[in-house]
Amino acid sequence: MLNVDNVNTYISRTKIVKNASFKVAPGEIVGLIGPNGAGKTTIMKTILGLTSFSGKISIVNDPVTENNHQALSEVGALIEHPAVYPFLTGQQNLQLYSHNKEDLENIVSLLQMASFIQSKAKGYSLGMKQKLGIAIALLNKPKLIILDEPMNGLDIESTIRVRKIIKQYADRGTAFLISSHVLSELQKVMTQVILISGGKIIVNKPIEEFNQINHQKYKIIAENNNVALNILQKQGINYIYKDGNITINNEDVFKIQDELFKNKVYLKELVPIEANFEQIVVNILDKQKENNHD
Repeated sequence: MLNVDNVNTYISRTKIVKNASFKVAPGEIVGLIGPNGAGKTTIMKTILGLTSFSGKISIVNDPVTENNHQALSEVGALIEHPAVYPFLTGQQNLQLYSHNKEDLENIVSLLQMASFIQSKAKGYSLGMKQKLGIAIALLNKPKLIILDEPMNGLDIESTIRVRKIIKQYADRGTAFLISSHVLSELQKVMTQVILISGGKIIVNKPIEEFNQINHQKYKIIAENNNVALNILQKQGINYIYKDGNITINNEDVFKIQDELFKNKVYLKELVPIEANFEQIVVNILDKQKENNHD
């Protein structure tokens, strides 16, 4: 559906996106994540032909260039702030983009916008404007939908509703590229993870593989924790001691077992502490920073 091949994007001679390559297949929900300034929004703008770039971008095999936006007829997008006309009603804003009255009415119903859709957009709250922006992106059954921070300003009920709508559309074959700082919400829908840092894609994996990235720690309880702690200190092994539990890094597990065995200290427990999605992301980014400093 979307093919990004070795794309570089420059803004005022500064390279923001560096050699980005990835694909989004029909029905996939790809999460584009990374710290502020990593280049997420710039990648999205580049796909939409809004910035100059080198490399190749195609949507359903049609190329996207700065001057040729024909392929974008199959794309719905919400980038940064919803592009709405404040002195038009929500309904009138949607009609500017809509090709099908039934589709428009269905989207208003899906997003539960009926109570404010006939009011002028200048009086909308942040959440109402966000819903309108999402509605515009969903119009006309696009094959690819690009959403930049779609949960911004939404209450919990609306966030759950938007998540369900994304899944419904994906089940019908719509491809999604979504960036969000609300990783817990993105994790519930995405099928693929792209992690970007400093303009470079550093991870591009299916969500199942990403969750198995081994950055976990282990909890140990020894027969005699005090003796065990002395052994760890002598060997210069990093640990955290709290509430009678010793926490160690994954890479030290075998070394610790060997050292404790040599000193006839027996383990009562050795169990993995599962890292959640956010922790895995932070660990990868921290490791990336360390590598850049080396």
